Amino acid sequence: MRKRFTLLVLCVLVIAMITACSGGATPEAGSGTTETVTPVDQGGGDTGTEKETEEKEDMLPASTLDPNMSGEITFWTFLDDKEKSAKLQEDFNKVYPNIKLKTVYVPFGDLHDKLQTTLAAGKGAPDVALVEQGQFPRYSTTNVLVDLLEQPYDAGKYKDLVSEYNWNRWSSIDGTKLLGMPWDITPAVTYYRADIFEELGLPSDPEELGEYIQDPENFFTLAQILKANGKYAMEWRDSPVHWYGDSLGYYDTELNYIRNTEDFIQYLDISKRVNQLKIAPHDGILSDKGKQRVKKGESPMYVTGTYGARDLSINFPEQKGKWRATNMPFGLNVGMGGSTFVLPAQSQNKDAAWAFIEWVTTSEEAWKVWMEQSVQPDWKNITSTEWYSSHVSEYLGGQEDQKFYTSLTDKIPVRRYTPLDGLAWPLWVEGVLNAIDKNIDSKTAIQQTAENIEKKLKADKEKLLKQIQP
Repeated sequence: MRKRFTLLVLCVLVIAMITACSGGATPEAGSGTTETVTPVDQGGGDTGTEKETEEKEDMLPASTLDPNMSGEITFWTFLDDKEKSAKLQEDFNKVYPNIKLKTVYVPFGDLHDKLQTTLAAGKGAPDVALVEQGQFPRYSTTNVLVDLLEQPYDAGKYKDLVSEYNWNRWSSIDGTKLLGMPWDITPAVTYYRADIFEELGLPSDPEELGEYIQDPENFFTLAQILKANGKYAMEWRDSPVHWYGDSLGYYDTELNYIRNTEDFIQYLDISKRVNQLKIAPHDGILSDKGKQRVKKGESPMYVTGTYGARDLSINFPEQKGKWRATNMPFGLNVGMGGSTFVLPAQSQNKDAAWAFIEWVTTSEEAWKVWMEQSVQPDWKNITSTEWYSSHVSEYLGGQEDQKFYTSLTDKIPVRRYTPLDGLAWPLWVEGVLNAIDKNIDSKTAIQQTAENIEKKLKADKEKLLKQIQP
């Protein structure tokens, strides 16, 4: 069985190579290339040149804030690392020596609940808070956060230094306000065991594999070879349609439901095929059983955000050098996480708070600290630096990981995060799993799920429309 599948995939690869040679050298959007990404030209000169690298500081607009300003600000964060917090405060005070920064660690769930309560009460909120993207809609529609596009903040001058996706996800639903300062980005990638792939005769080079799995037929050929050898290609049987949904969201800027297109039907069909072929155990690799599968080499491939290499190295240090990273399958590009720094409207120290937000999201000194926590930057003045782009991951076998991750950021589609998303999620999952388990026609299932969500969230949607309409 193994030999027959290996022969099949080799034949497919030969045909693909011949086709590629006759079709030109321009890479496709999902090619998995790890070539250096040319930075956007910010100064009218030759983009990506050595001169521009030397003058990278010119990419970052000069701050208009007075370095001698004074004040005291409280910063709430769910990142619990006292040593790195102290380093950030020390470096910040080199620029703003008269601003006293009080960093308060609050556990993830408690922080977001407490922030929502204090913002609604009009008192008790910090001057700055680190907010995760899934929790951000709690505060984005009730005028409790400062619009950073307004003066004196003028954050709009930084727009061209981050991806369109990252800028827009922290905007108000209609896109007219910036309610959180863009910070990190977490493009989804496929992590895989290169040694196992090579042993089975599968593409093992990141660029080659990344291009190969864009075609669903190629992916399922690979998945069946893994399955024939007692291995899984995925974690969850319904992932593909959720991945596609996560790339677009649930609603547009006018709160029109958008998960009812032909593309959703296509990705639901792909998820059904994953289920039928039994190539996913429907269990995460970091569960107790999942960890055992990884240790045995039974789960050599999974899709997650760019923090995945950190999680792998923590849980499976003995597999150092065996893993690699490449593109998501099926032509998808998805953001899987991220956070923002917000400035509550009730802050009594807004100038000092903005000084910290501006510095902590854009400065090279701050990013050298953040990178130690596996936080992925989305700032061109950082990603164009030599110290960043030349980084290699020993865990990923010497792969230039950060350069590869950066090549994906501009491919992530723009989406809106709304307070309705969390309410729609369980209804969406119910519809998807019902279609998979009962083999309901995908077009029918997508339409029925849309109708169910619209019906059950009608009152919530009408209430939200009143909040966001002028």
